[in-house]
Amino acid sequence: MQLWIANKNYSSWSMRPWLVLKAFQIPFEEVMVEFSAQPNGGGFKQKVLAVNPNGKVPVLLDQGLVVWDSLAICEYLAEKFPHLELWPSDPALKARARCITAEMHSSFMALRSQCGMNIRAHLDEYGAKLWAADENLRKDVERIEQIWAGRPHPQAFLCGAFSIADAFYAPVVTRIKTYGLPVSESAQQYMQLMLAHPAVQAWVQGAEAETARVAYLEAQL
Repeated sequence: MQLWIANKNYSSWSMRPWLVLKAFQIPFEEVMVEFSAQPNGGGFKQKVLAVNPNGKVPVLLDQGLVVWDSLAICEYLAEKFPHLELWPSDPALKARARCITAEMHSSFMALRSQCGMNIRAHLDEYGAKLWAADENLRKDVERIEQIWAGRPHPQAFLCGAFSIADAFYAPVVTRIKTYGLPVSESAQQYMQLMLAHPAVQAWVQGAEAETARVAYLEAQL
């Protein structure tokens, strides 16, 4: 299988299925396509259109099958490798994992728009200004904290063991860290657990090793 992704420093959608593949030790080839200097144009779009009709990453190629969209890719992997339990095996936990994953997939627009993923950056002062000015951002983080607080115990992942749900919230962990957003002790414990996970560490190390700077994806201070 091939997983096509964009810059690890910026591409939150790419991070999710990549983490699932890494965390569950599913063999794959990574194909990196760097973002172009301008949004929705340049070489990036043309390269991705060669394999994915919507021109976006991530996209998974598996023996002639094209699977795009991070959630669709993870669902495909869960069905292809059922013995790995990418979703929890317990029906109640599986239902919860799917619900909170779908919520992340479709919600939290203030956090997404105001605090773009930028793993290499340290934007505490800028984050403090955003936090003070944007009630919707505060509400998004409050809801995320509520979700994280529902994990089985403080040193557990969202549904016990690491699952697709955790992979979907990993970019949020990096955003909160980058922008220094104030969160509870319980949320900080979850963030520390996530940042210590080998797959998350591998992605972060890859992001920190990148040298490309894409201006339109940087915070407009």
